[in-house]
Amino acid sequence: MTKVTRSEIEEFLFEEADLLDKWRLPEWLSLFTDDAEYHVPCMDLPADASPDDSLFYIADDRMRLGERVKRLMKRTAHVEFPHSKTRHMVSNVRVKERGDDDLDVTSVFATYRTKDGVTDLYVGLSNYVIRKVDGTFKIRSKRCLLDSDALRPSGRISIIL
Repeated sequence: MTKVTRSEIEEFLFEEADLLDKWRLPEWLSLFTDDAEYHVPCMDLPADASPDDSLFYIADDRMRLGERVKRLMKRTAHVEFPHSKTRHMVSNVRVKERGDDDLDVTSVFATYRTKDGVTDLYVGLSNYVIRKVDGTFKIRSKRCLLDSDALRPSGRISIIL
């Protein structure tokens, strides 16, 4: 693989954040590989916990992630209709080559969600495995590790982090 710069990865992550904030979820889904995973483990689990033997808030493979996107885009998804206003912020991006076609990428995130007069804040670390495919980047894995002690006062996770 040709050398990938942090700036290129940052631009990709900024585009991901922009798609999420604009609720362009079908386009966001196209950023993922066919074998992708999206995980949000419970906050009391170690960073390397597996959804096979631990409780996760979200443990989606590509198919389930596609179903999540379809559901969130429907008017019948009452928890997110009308859609929350969100602002996804990405910083402290680090890129490490894995030796194959994949990159290990970490970033710090802060996601604000405003709905019904209440603003919730989710902060944490995102661990990505990103692959360069046909001149563009694709997400093979995204794991969001929340830094809070509990979901309260933020409540449920009904948005994509």
